Amino acid sequence: MGLFNTILQKLGFKDAPAAAPAPAPAEAAPSAAPPAVVPMSSVDVVAKLEGLAKSAGQPLNWKVSIVDLMKLLGMDSSLAARKELATELGCPADKMGDSAQMNMWLHKTVLAKIAENGGNVPQELL
Repeated sequence: MGLFNTILQKLGFKDAPAAAPAPAPAEAAPSAAPPAVVPMSSVDVVAKLEGLAKSAGQPLNWKVSIVDLMKLLGMDSSLAARKELATELGCPADKMGDSAQMNMWLHKTVLAKIAENGGNVPQELL
């Protein structure tokens, strides 16, 4: 994942999602045993973004705007870059034709995927 991987790196995630280690082969164990859970590193996304926002020199509302979120992370926030990110994350075709709908979908999806990768994104932002 190109642009999304960049977002994770800029937020301080150490490993990209594709770099997760493969699970070890299962040993002889009772079938009722739950699968092993691999702990994820947790990144305080809110603290990181709020810190960046304080030093941004301009008001950036990353909690509601994908453009502001990308600007805060020092990324290209142009329509072309957002379309590339939306395509990468699987945005439905009907939303791709309407930049406002695409932006709303993209913002929500980016925050959800950050949370899936170990970021502590508050529930009200998901």
